[in-house]
Amino acid sequence: MHVAHLTLHDFRSYVDLDVPLGPGVSAFIGRNGQGKTNLVEAIDYLARLASHRVAGEAPLVRAGADQALVRAAVVRDGRTAVLEVELNPGRSNRARINRSPLPRARELLGLVRTVIFSPEDLALVKGDPSDRRRFLDDLLVLRAPRLAGVRSDYDRVLRQRNSLLKTAGAARRGSSSQDGALSTLAVWDEHLARVGGELLSERLRLVDALRPYVGKAYETVARGASRDDADIAYRPSLALAVEGEAVPADRAALEGLLLAELERRRNDELDRGISLVGPHRDDLLLTLGTADARLPVKGYASHGESWSFALALKLASYDLLRSDGDDPILILDDVFAELDGERRRQLADLVAGAEQVLVTAAVAADVPESLAGTRYVVADGEVRRDG
Repeated sequence: MHVAHLTLHDFRSYVDLDVPLGPGVSAFIGRNGQGKTNLVEAIDYLARLASHRVAGEAPLVRAGADQALVRAAVVRDGRTAVLEVELNPGRSNRARINRSPLPRARELLGLVRTVIFSPEDLALVKGDPSDRRRFLDDLLVLRAPRLAGVRSDYDRVLRQRNSLLKTAGAARRGSSSQDGALSTLAVWDEHLARVGGELLSERLRLVDALRPYVGKAYETVARGASRDDADIAYRPSLALAVEGEAVPADRAALEGLLLAELERRRNDELDRGISLVGPHRDDLLLTLGTADARLPVKGYASHGESWSFALALKLASYDLLRSDGDDPILILDDVFAELDGERRRQLADLVAGAEQVLVTAAVAADVPESLAGTRYVVADGEVRRDG
C-alpha cells in the first residue's frame, strides 16, 4: 500500500497543494514551522479520521477558511482509489471514494493504514491512561474498521449515563424524586455493559496479540535488552477473574461482570456523579524487568528506556498490522531529532524495507543513509522535489 498523490486545500497552512509521491522513502526537509508535519498529518488523518497532534478538527482548517479538503490516490494490491474527506468543524465531515459520496465519513476507515512515529509518542509511556487507551482503540479500528461504530456508541452511552448520574445523584440528595432517574439508569447500565463488554473483549484480544511483538521490538531498539524485558498487560477497572482462573474474553461473560460491578459501585457513582466502571477507566500497563522484578515504565524508566518502549509499541503495531496481510504506510514525523545516533540507525534499518516510508526532518543530516530516497524541500508554503 502506498499514497501516489496527495492534494490539500485549506488544510493547516496550505491553501492548495499537490504532491506526487511513490513507494519507497520520501523525506520532507524543512525548518520548523514550514508545514512538513502538516503533510504527513493529512495522510494519517485519512487512516484514522483524527489527528495525532490535536483533539479537535478546527485547528486542521486554515485560518479564515470554513472547511478543508484532503485527497489522496492510494495504491493497494495494484489498484488505485482516490480517497477524500472534507473537514467541516462543527458539522458532519463528508467523504468520497473515486468522487462517489459515502453515507458516513467513517466508511473510509480501513482503506488506508498508517503507523506514525512522532515526538508525541512519549505520552504513551509518560502520559495519562487516556493516551494508552487511544493507542489501543486506534489500532483496533485499523484492524477492524467496524469497531469505530462500537467506540462511538460507547462514548455516546457514557455521556448519557454520566448526565443521568448527576441528575439521580441530585435527586438522591433530596432535591426531587429519584425513582424515575434510577429506573432510567438501570436501562443505561445495560447499554454500557453491552457495548462496553464488546469493546473490552476486543481490547483484551488485541493486547494478547500485541504482547509478543512488543518484546521483540524492544529487544531490537534498546541496547542490551532481551525480548523478555518489556511486557504489556491490560489493567481493567474491575476484577475479571479470581486468582488462578483465566480471564474471560467473550462478550457475554464480560457484559455480566460489568453489570455486576455497576450494581456494586452504584452508591459511589451516585455520590460522585460519574461512571466509575467500564473501558473508559482502564489502562495499558507497561513494565520492564524480569518476571521476578517487574516495574512500571512510568515513573521508573529512564528517558532513553521510555523512548525505546514508545518506539517498541509503534513497531509492534506495524508488525501486527503486517501479520494481518497488509503493509501499512510508515510515517516518521520529526522522530530522528529525538534519538541518538545508534537508535536512529536501528530504527531506520527496521523500517527501510516498508513499501512506503514518509519522513520529516528539520535537517537533512538527521535522516539516516539507509532511508535515502526521494527528498522534498518544504519552505514558504511550497513543497518541491530536491534534485
